[in-house]
Amino acid sequence: MSRLAGLFFSLVILCGSIYTPAQAEDKTLVVFAAASMKNALDDIDAAFTAKTGVKVSASYAASSTLAKQIEQGAPADIFVSADTDWMDYAVGKKNINEATRVNLLGNSIVLIAPKDSKIDNVAIGPGFDLAKLAGDGKIATGDVKAVPVGKYAKAALEKLGAWQAAEPKFAMAESVRAALTLVARGEAVLGIVYSTDAKVEPGVMIVGTFPADSHPPIIYPVAATATAKPEANDYMSFLRSPAAKTVLEKYGFVYLIKPTS
Repeated sequence: MSRLAGLFFSLVILCGSIYTPAQAEDKTLVVFAAASMKNALDDIDAAFTAKTGVKVSASYAASSTLAKQIEQGAPADIFVSADTDWMDYAVGKKNINEATRVNLLGNSIVLIAPKDSKIDNVAIGPGFDLAKLAGDGKIATGDVKAVPVGKYAKAALEKLGAWQAAEPKFAMAESVRAALTLVARGEAVLGIVYSTDAKVEPGVMIVGTFPADSHPPIIYPVAATATAKPEANDYMSFLRSPAAKTVLEKYGFVYLIKPTS
């Protein structure tokens, strides 16, 4: 037995050092981000890992869902919301390191239809009759009571005088990507999503764009959580970099801050 032990420790010396659980732990940041961020943020996370060696585990859902999960103790390091309301909610619950908060991105909302739809070039303005345009079909967007894209959509339709007639035709989805899928599959004849979502889904086409002044400004704030790992500071810095700006603009987001080197 002593001879086997001696062989083991000789092997350890040759290999370097004894394995410990602490050494086995990978540095991983957990990012909770609005569903509309998926494609762009996947690219950014890969670039961040390549640069720093820090892995990123991203969870995408409606901002409302993510804010509630963080409130309930989900171990997130970064929160990216698709509106300021849900970031404000998380700040109010003391779940966010407010000093790290920055309004990073802007976006727009568009009217979409399945790619083979006969609906095309819709002029969206006062008097816009969305209910008539949808006919007997459904209109998909996020839940107007909680999901940011749905809240923006309802605000726009109310201002344009189209909400009351169109409301019964709405299919409320759990996130903007879920609404996008309903239209791509032809389960809804129209949908209201972010322009960035429409651009990454080949199964839909943009048939109209909502005027920017028809709804509150679409702003994506980002911040580290109150329990974030130290590496979260590096991630926040990377989001401010020219490399991140290039990726985000490629996907159609409006970059709201001046990048830092």
